[in-house]
Amino acid sequence: MAKTGLKTPPTLKPDVLRVIPLGGLGDVGRNMSCYEINSEMLLIDCGVLFPEDDHPGVDLLLPGLDYLDDKLDQVQALVLTHGHEDHIGAVPYLLKRRADIPIYGSRLTLALLEGKLKEHRIRGYQLHVVKEGDSVEIGEQFDLEFLAVNHSIPDALAVCVRTDAGTVLNTGDFKMDQLPLDHRITDLRGFARLGEEGIDLFMVDSTNAEVPGFVRSETEIEPAIERVFEQAQKKLIVACFSSHVHRVQQVLNMAVKHHRKVCYVGRSMVRNMAVARDLGYLKVPGDTLIELRDLDKYADDQVVIVSTGSQGEPLSALARIANREHRDIEVGEGDTVLLASSLIPGNENAVYRVMNGLTRLGAKVVHKGNALVHVSGHAAAGELLYAYNIVRPRSVMPIHGEIRHLIANGGIARATGVAEDNIIVTEDGGVVDVDDGVPRIVGKVDASYIFVDGTGVGEVTEDALTDRKILGEEGFISVVVAVNSREGSIISGPSIQARGVAEGEDSYSQVRDQVVEELEKALRQGVDDPHRLQQVVRRTVGRWVSRTYRRRPMIVPVVVAV
Repeated sequence: MAKTGLKTPPTLKPDVLRVIPLGGLGDVGRNMSCYEINSEMLLIDCGVLFPEDDHPGVDLLLPGLDYLDDKLDQVQALVLTHGHEDHIGAVPYLLKRRADIPIYGSRLTLALLEGKLKEHRIRGYQLHVVKEGDSVEIGEQFDLEFLAVNHSIPDALAVCVRTDAGTVLNTGDFKMDQLPLDHRITDLRGFARLGEEGIDLFMVDSTNAEVPGFVRSETEIEPAIERVFEQAQKKLIVACFSSHVHRVQQVLNMAVKHHRKVCYVGRSMVRNMAVARDLGYLKVPGDTLIELRDLDKYADDQVVIVSTGSQGEPLSALARIANREHRDIEVGEGDTVLLASSLIPGNENAVYRVMNGLTRLGAKVVHKGNALVHVSGHAAAGELLYAYNIVRPRSVMPIHGEIRHLIANGGIARATGVAEDNIIVTEDGGVVDVDDGVPRIVGKVDASYIFVDGTGVGEVTEDALTDRKILGEEGFISVVVAVNSREGSIISGPSIQARGVAEGEDSYSQVRDQVVEELEKALRQGVDDPHRLQQVVRRTVGRWVSRTYRRRPMIVPVVVAV
């Protein structure tokens, strides 16, 4: 399989299509790809990745938007395949760079996006609703066709991109549920028709490529959910993605059957379900919903709480409930919590912390590991085999997944007869040129993480994250000393303060004497530059802490020369 090198790509030739993944290849998140031909660009998806334990203080990770900075005027449109955060969450940050980029997506996708744009106070945006079967010409170079695909959110679309250089089919996130709750199946007939026309590059969802067989149907989990309702004697909390309309619909139906009211908890859950209801994607039986403020008016066994936080997000409603920090909701002995979602890779520890916290409080936690209460929204290996055999593409580029998923997906393509040289396995930033229908990797651009930290975008660097990790794991020591560089003597100090290492007053008496000795030696040798004296302090304290405590804290020396 072809893999990217690190070389700078050549200047794009006329009538050649350049495809660049700016996110989503190597991670499960921040999905985005860029298509460029004859000075026109098309973008598909613009999502976020949520931080892991090695991203302290970071709120979100964005795709490689910096690559577009000097090309924004060439962008003809942004196409969104569906409304999950890992596909639309970074759109506000793109539009802050250029607000009038035309955006195409399904009705639900754009409705979910519009609420997000209003929160970010974006003005001047252009939204264009499309549906399966629609064809749209974008600029002078791109002819798009949209196809229905089944996923864990309604209204998901695959996108066929036709250009003079070749035809690309991007599946977005998809699976082949034959009995979906909304009766909207993946358009395999459309896939086959496009295959007959000829697909030069098939960009295929890889998330479940390592999972054998087929993903089970959404309808198969209803008996397990009903058992949870039947066995729940007291309070029942269901946690799922705030965009999982199908799952919430199942909970609503079951709540009506078991005579429970439903209360949404979590800002995104309240907002997204209101949008889904207004557009007709969510059917809410009358007199079923109640407000959080009215929860105390009902007995515990008369309500079901639908909450955010299925991925263990620290500030989510469920995490605050598990930590006994939620203002309105508590769990205790005999309560039931249903985690109706799968684990996103990287979130395992956070989810387990929440599960343990809930269990410690006495709640029974039902999850995918002990009951069939969730099915994936991504095609497993058997479904991918079908997709390849139906489309019969000339070349394949696995997308959406970690590197192991991409390689596994490439292996499935090879098994169906795709030539080894035509399986393009690359990661974020890999540059693929499609020339006369033949794709080849020609280099790599920078598509590294852009960190969102509070209101700052891109201000936090990898070095800053390294410093944060050192502070969190190893501690901090400051040393302040004043010297008379003319006389070569120490006037005051050294004063040593420590946090996260040994913090007792007497702990540093030994190293204090060593600092004095080393500084006086340096001063006698004529060293009077404060920066060089600070380095003497840092080396002396660092060696001593390493020998004494086997730690490598952040050491901040301050030498004042008077």
